[in-house]
Amino acid sequence: MGHSSPPPVTISLDHLPPSRRTGFRGFMHKLNQQRALVWMSVPFLIWLFIFKYLPIWGWTIAFQDFKPARKLLDQQWVGLKHFHFLFQDEHFLRVMRNTLAMSFINLVLGFVTAITLAILLNELRQIMFKRVVQTVSYLPHFISWVVAASIISTALSADGGIINEVLMWLGLIKEPILWLGEGSYFWGILGASEVWKNVGWNTIIYLAAMTMIDPSQYEAAEMDGAGRFQRIWHVTLPGLKPVFIILLIMNIGNLLESGFEPQYLLGNGMNVDYSENLDIFVLKYGIQMGNFSLSIAAGMFKTVVSFILLFSANHIAKRLGEERLF
Repeated sequence: MGHSSPPPVTISLDHLPPSRRTGFRGFMHKLNQQRALVWMSVPFLIWLFIFKYLPIWGWTIAFQDFKPARKLLDQQWVGLKHFHFLFQDEHFLRVMRNTLAMSFINLVLGFVTAITLAILLNELRQIMFKRVVQTVSYLPHFISWVVAASIISTALSADGGIINEVLMWLGLIKEPILWLGEGSYFWGILGASEVWKNVGWNTIIYLAAMTMIDPSQYEAAEMDGAGRFQRIWHVTLPGLKPVFIILLIMNIGNLLESGFEPQYLLGNGMNVDYSENLDIFVLKYGIQMGNFSLSIAAGMFKTVVSFILLFSANHIAKRLGEERLF
């Protein structure tokens, strides 16, 4: 009497718990479970496609001598002519220097001042005073740059500006200085203006991160005899490290995004060699001079470099075992 082999056992994925389903069916199962969230995200995806991805076809203009009166297929294709011009143009190289310098200053000052203020606020025990300081530091963020630039220009004025008056009263200068008339002062003025306007707003994310630190770590440090500064150094700052890394990666990806409004509103003919950045360069060539191809080539260069910087920073963070975006 022979023994028949047992029938093959088949396991349906439908009978597996969701956590054990993998591959496409697992993905579809999770998608079905979260269909409400998926439908809620559809309008955003449509907006993203229409306004962020669809206009990318316009990059083709960077490879043409674009004339608005001609159809797209009737344009003259010139290859990399505009990119060659950009990298040989002293004006563009000066604009890149200004953009990188202003971005680096804003990056360093933005992190240092926001983290410092957040730690000081976190250490305050007088709740009412803490709220007053927070409110006062948040308010400039809600002022438009048009109003803010007017305030800054008035404060720096050589004719009765408060900065010159205070410096002369302290004996640091003998006569008023035309701050916005000296190009070498512009980067410092811009950095200080960005700090005044955004430092309060930038502390919010660090204050939120501090609330996630386990209070038992402070209690253990205190029982070990750690003072206030030691608790900040050994507990608070390490607790902020993941948020700091994520924000640093995002800011590195935006190194060529040094801003537009403050440079445009505070810049003038006397400081243009230091105030003109990449966005203003694109505006001048694209709108004022009608050289759309060159301006799009500059904008395309900025986008590609930002993309490379973002992925490079994220990859380095991954290699170092730190937090990363993806």
